Formats: sequence, C-alpha cells, structure tokens
Amino acid sequence: MKLLLKLVLFCCLMFVTSEGIAQTATVRGTVRDSVGHPLTGATVSVFGTSLGTSTDSSGYYLLVIPAEQSVKIMFSHLSLATDSVTLNLENHKEMVLDKVLKKRVNELPIYVIHDVYHNPTMVPMDPIHALVIPGPGGNSVENLIKTSLGVASNNELSSQYNVRGGNYAENLLYVNGIEIYRPILPRSGQQEGLSFINADMVDKIQFSAGGFEAQYGDKLSSVLDITYKKPDSLAVDVSLSLLGESITLEGTNKRKEPKHKFTYIFGARRKTNSYILNSLDTKGAYRPSFLDLQGYMTYVLNPRWELTALGNFASNQFSLVPENRETTLGTVSQALKLSIYFDGQEADQTQAETAALTAIHTSLSDKTRLKFIASLFQSHEKEAFDILGQYYLDKLENDFGSKNFGDVKFNLGVGSFLSHARNYLDANVYNFEHKGTHKIKHGELLWGIKYQHEVIDDKLNEWNMIDSAGYVLPINDSALILQDQVGNHINLQSNRYSGYFQTNKSFGDDSTTMYNIFAGVRAQYWDFNQQLVVSPRVTFAVVPHWKKSWTFRASAGLYFQPPFYRELRDLSGNIHPEVKAQESIHFVVGGENKFKAWDRPFVFIVEGYYKILDQIDPYKIDNVRIRYLANNSAHGFARGIDMRINGEFVKTVESWASLSVMQTEEDIVGDYYVKKYNKNGDEIIPGYTIDNVATRIDTIHPGYIPRPADQRISFTLFFQDYLPRFPTYKMHLNLIFGTGVPFGPPGIDRYKDIFRMPPYRRVDIGFSKQIIGDNVKKPLHIKVFKHLNSMWFSLEVFNLLQVPNVVSYLWVADVNGTKYAVPNYLTSRQLNARLNIRF
Repeated sequence: MKLLLKLVLFCCLMFVTSEGIAQTATVRGTVRDSVGHPLTGATVSVFGTSLGTSTDSSGYYLLVIPAEQSVKIMFSHLSLATDSVTLNLENHKEMVLDKVLKKRVNELPIYVIHDVYHNPTMVPMDPIHALVIPGPGGNSVENLIKTSLGVASNNELSSQYNVRGGNYAENLLYVNGIEIYRPILPRSGQQEGLSFINADMVDKIQFSAGGFEAQYGDKLSSVLDITYKKPDSLAVDVSLSLLGESITLEGTNKRKEPKHKFTYIFGARRKTNSYILNSLDTKGAYRPSFLDLQGYMTYVLNPRWELTALGNFASNQFSLVPENRETTLGTVSQALKLSIYFDGQEADQTQAETAALTAIHTSLSDKTRLKFIASLFQSHEKEAFDILGQYYLDKLENDFGSKNFGDVKFNLGVGSFLSHARNYLDANVYNFEHKGTHKIKHGELLWGIKYQHEVIDDKLNEWNMIDSAGYVLPINDSALILQDQVGNHINLQSNRYSGYFQTNKSFGDDSTTMYNIFAGVRAQYWDFNQQLVVSPRVTFAVVPHWKKSWTFRASAGLYFQPPFYRELRDLSGNIHPEVKAQESIHFVVGGENKFKAWDRPFVFIVEGYYKILDQIDPYKIDNVRIRYLANNSAHGFARGIDMRINGEFVKTVESWASLSVMQTEEDIVGDYYVKKYNKNGDEIIPGYTIDNVATRIDTIHPGYIPRPADQRISFTLFFQDYLPRFPTYKMHLNLIFGTGVPFGPPGIDRYKDIFRMPPYRRVDIGFSKQIIGDNVKKPLHIKVFKHLNSMWFSLEVFNLLQVPNVVSYLWVADVNGTKYAVPNYLTSRQLNARLNIRF
C-alpha cells in the first residue's frame, strides 16, 4: 500500500514538473538604435517577473518566456526610450522579434550626446540635464549654463553669470521669442529668489557666448534662447526637497488633427533657502519666501493661425533679523578676527508679472511665417532695512607655542555702523512686435520690427554711517558724516524703436564642401538719449568635404547695448541722459570636431575671440549689485580662448568639461591720482609719514586696469556615472573653478580695484535612485504607486570640499585709520534630499 502511494505521488510530481517545463516559448532577435547600430547591453525582460537577459555585442538576445499566457516583453537601454511588446505564444513556439529603440523624450537622467549644431552661433543643450545638475539653486537652467563655453560664475546663490568678461546685465534672455527682464534692486544672491526659467517646462535650450545673429537683441555678451514645451499627453510632475517644492501640469485636448488643438503647461514653484543661508557667517533669523507661477498655452484656430499665451507671476520676499557675526581673516603672521553684534532688520519684497500674447500665421505655401506679439513686464520692488552693528576688530595670538594660540591678543579697534534704506522701484515695459520668416531656395529670410515703451519710477533713500575712533569724526558738535548717501525721486518715460533683417543661406551638399552664411543688420533708436545705433553681424561656417567630422566657423559683428535704466544712474543716484550705448566689436573663430574614442561618440569645440570695447560705462560690483559711474569714459578689450569636450566618458552617459582662458581690461579716459614726496624722496602717507611737507608731486595715469569680471581662468566639469549592475543608481557631479576677480575699496575710483579675491572652488554632488520606471526590473507592487510613471529619490551634498568662497568684502578701520577688507563668505557644506514623482 505504501509502495503504491509513493508511485502515485511520484507520477503526479513528474506530471506537474513536465507541465511546468513544457509551458514555455522562445523569443530571439536583435535590438538596434534608430540609425541601425546594434545595441550592446540592452535589457530584454518579462515585465513583473525576474525573467530577463541582455544583448551581446551584435545586439542579439534570446529569452525564454511563459507560454499560453499574455506576457509583456520590455526592451530598455540606458540612453534610449523603453519599448514593450505583449505576446501570447503557444507552447514550444519560437519567435523572431527585432526591435528598434528610439531616442528618450522625457525620462530619467541618462542621456545621449547633442553633437549636431543646427545653427553655428547657437549651442543646443539638453534641458533634461538641468533637472539633475546639483546645486543650491535646485532644478535650474542657469546652473547648466554656468558649465557652458565661455561662462563664469562665482556665486552659487545667484542665477546670474558672466560671459567672456561681461557683467550680468549684458546677457539676453528669450522665452518663446519673448525678451525677459529681471528685477533691478536685489543686491545679494540670497535676495534674488527664483529664476524666471522653470526647468520643468523647458523643451529646448540654445545658448551663444558671442557673435550671435541680428535677430537677437542689443546686448554685448550673450543670448539664452528658451523654448517651452507643447505637450502631447497629460502628465503631472511633482518635486519635493528641503529647499522647496514644485509642481507641473501639462496636457492637451487630445485632438489628432491640428485644427482646434489646445496644449497647456502650468508650473508652480516655491523656494525657501533659509536652511542654506544659516551656514553664512552672519547668524540670525533668515525668512526667505519665493513663489513663482507660470503658464504657457497654445491653440490652433485653423491650419493657418495659431495663438500662444505666456504668463508669469513672481513674488519674492526676503526678511532678515541679524544677530551676530564672527569672521577670521589675514595670514598666519597677522591673524585678525572681526566680531559684529547687530540690531535691526531687513525686509525686501519684489513682485513681478510678465504676460505675452502671440498670433502666428503660416502662408498657404508654408513658406512664410508671421508672428505678431504683444507683451508686458511689470515689477514692483521694495528694499527696506535699518541695521545697527557694533564691531570689534581684534588681533589673534599667532605664536604656535603659546597656550593662547588662536585667542584674542589685543583689540585693534571698536566701532559701529548704521545702514539705512527705503528704496521703492516700479518698472513697466510694454512691447509690440512683428517677426517674420520666409523660405527661399537653400535658405530663409528673417525680419522683425518692435516698439517698446518704458516707465520707471524710482524712489531712493539710503545711507551708511560709520563711527570708529580716528576713522569718522563729527563735522561739528552735532553733525556726522554719512557715507554712500543716495536720495532722489526719478521718473523716466521713454520709447524705443528697433528692427532687424537677416538672411541665412546654404551652399553645397554631403558630397561637397558645405558653406553656410548668416548675415544681417539690426538698428535701434531710443528717444531718451536720441541715439540711433546700427549693428551689422555675419557668421560663416564651413564643413569641408575632406573632413566631414569638422565644422569651422567665424563670426564678426558690431554690437551695441543702449542703456536701460541702471546704466543711467550714478553712485549718487543721479540720472545722466547723455549716456550713450556701449559698443563692442566681436571677432570669433572656432571649430568643432565630432569623433569616436573607445568606440563612443565625443565632440570637441574650441573658440577664440577678441572684443574691442568702446564707449564703456565703468561700474563697481558688490555681490550681485552693479553700480555704474554713468559715463561713457572707458575703452577696452576682452580676449580669450574657450575649449569644451563632451561625450561618453562613461558608456551611454554624457559628461563634459570646459576650460576658458580670458583677459579683459579697460582704460578710463581722464582718471588719475597724485603721489606726494617729501625732501627725502619718501612718499607721504597721511598718518604714517613724519615729514608731510611735499617737495614733489607726481600725477599718475593708471592706464589699462582689469575689469570687474576679469576672471583669467575658469574650469567646469559635469560628470555622470552609474553602477553597471544596478543602473538605476546614478551619480551627478558639478565642479566649478575660477581664478579670483578684482576688487577694491568703496568709492568711485576704479583704479583702486587692483586686489584679487581668492579663487572660487566648488564641488556639488548628487546621488539618485530610480524607484519606479521602465528601467526598474522589479517594480513595487503597491496599490498607491500604480498610477506613477516614474519616481526617484536624490541626495545632494553642496560644497562637498567645504571651501570658504568669498563673494565680496566689508571694509572696516582700526583706531589708526587703517582699513581692512573683511571677506563675506558664501555657503558651507550642506545636505539636500529631493523626491521627484511623475504621474
């Protein structure tokens, strides 16, 4: 009986086992990219199971799947979009299934190289990189631009950047063809708030560091051209971090035909960086609150007419109640410490609105495209503070053998200062514009005209008072000297008229040398200073038949920057209507080589440039506040060379490095200073020289001096990597190095700005893990997550190397009147956690 039972159980087991083995089928084939290249390491798997395999060097795969049931076969590759096929094969069936994977559209941050320039003056950049590059600014296109060719930055709290020796105000920004304006009053990075550009809404990024076309406006340095998305499906993106939150909603009315198709994308962002600001030397109650709401909508009335609308509302509030500050400075031989105890507070507020409506008409032949644009920018800015500070400047014990090493040895000076401001600025800019393009044989024609009306109302009232023994003394028994005193009420209304015409032509084909020429001219007239400027520009590009991987290009042009508002206002708050447009002649030559190394694609770019500067309006800069001298008294130059290489340093992942060497100087006409010498030939220095009777006076003309943005060497690196066996674990590193820029004591004397800040050195690193998405082999089978398309978690470390970078200086004096430059340091090492979800 027992033997019979064992026999029955054995037969049943063999039946079940044979059935389990028999119910399988086989799928085999090759996986290639869109141009037919076989993909190595592509994953082929059965969705929701552990069954899977990878393709070999020829792109071949073989996968055994369950038979007699529907299974979903997933095809994925790190640099391409995931695809899937649902199969239901019979038992023992073998099927050949070849698959072509297309470019990833909007997925997690593993990317392919952009190695083709559709325009020789504009460099395209993948906006998906802006979502992963680590930095205190969060998801930021500007963080991406700071790693680009010819760009320098030395302030992680600001979205501003310098390009080839220019300042922040010399950069153009366009969003969907609309020129964007920025608030004027912020004087430090922590007051700026959010950048206008919402990285989650961006579809295309194009950037030029010089030599750009006539269709772009009148600035001296660069142009950043942003295009927002036109969604084709419903999606929601949510981002949560220690620095703020954002949400983006996009969708369409799902009409297949173009007629009456409606698309929309809306974004809301909130930023509060008090967590970061608490690492600054000045301790206190930081209460920043920055809000940004944006929307972009398109509607196709019929095949010939389309309407688009762009809207933005930004509310930036910054409040600070400072308590104290301690900063050490000097060298080992002269170590000093500044201690300040504060009373008072600062309350700043900016509210800005941008609105634009565009009507687009396309001709019956599809050769002509006309745009009619009306836009508005309004900014209401308030800056109010009363800060009282008592400071103690002490010398520290520097004897290594002393038990009091590092402690206060004796006091050098005690003083106090009071800073007061009540500044209110309202800016209104109205634009009406027409742009057109017309296709011609082997090219196109572009033209545009624009009318702009500006209304500026500025109420200024600010001053500083510094009182320290032997430094600031009363004029009489009842009056004290005030420094940096500014008081004025300015109302400015003006009109600008501008236009451009440009032609783009191509000659040759793939079998011969290809030539491209972009030539145009633009003009602007401003009725406030009654100046007309005409700006011709040309770019020439060649792709030689003997080396198709190379593209050579050269650009030249005359660029003007007519004053807007702050260029007219001097350090005392007075307006100078006689100020004319600044001028710059650009000469740019460069080349681009597309090549392969380790059987991976790379792009090398090199550009050399020389800019002749004339009618320059000299300026002083403190943190991000630009203060012009309001005269066209300088001429100068900027010259340098930029190099960049990007490619797959890690397979299937794009990284890049940029190196810039640059020099920019200016000569202010008519500036000079005098040196006095006594009979012994010693220079007379008040307070130090005993014999102060001058027997010789020399007049010194400084000549060429470095401009404020003279950062001689800058190097940036953006590097990405992942774990080969666990590709959903990723790393993103952002490194920035820049030599020190010039600085000097307060005042209008630019020739005193001969000191150099320490180099700017910063490393930010981020680690991310994809939790949900097509690349995840073992998805989470949790009901609450079933509606999520993707989710990933990131951990970021800011200022990884804990480098104390300097952004500006505070000047104090001791009892002898000796002035000391006390560095204002930027942020220290901080952590940030971020969660991104897409529905």
